[in-house]
Amino acid sequence: MSLPKDLLYSEEHEWVKKEDGKVRIGITYFAQDELGDIVFVELPEVGDEIEADEPFGSVESVKTVSELYAPLSGKVVEVNEELEDSPELVNESPYEKAWMIVIEPSNEGEFDDLLSAEQYQAVTEED
Repeated sequence: MSLPKDLLYSEEHEWVKKEDGKVRIGITYFAQDELGDIVFVELPEVGDEIEADEPFGSVESVKTVSELYAPLSGKVVEVNEELEDSPELVNESPYEKAWMIVIEPSNEGEFDDLLSAEQYQAVTEED
């Protein structure tokens, strides 16, 4: 399983990448693999506020529809518009091309609740 060491992870299978005071968020290889072929991605609008552990969008696969849970609270400052026309990127490139949103985090303490690559791998082995 592909698991970049420079990212943080949530137990809900989202990844987090810190970038100059902002945070890029997507779903993990494990999540997209479990979902199967992604056919639609619904994301929030730029300017929306998201709350940690609350849904911020959804992904639809040939198998099911799954909600996306925010790993952190903050304001959405960028949305990956490419996923609207090419949702299959989530399967092809979950860590590079298929990032979902960029936020300005509003609670630095929430980073403490995220997992390292090793901790996240242990969670996926339990599932």
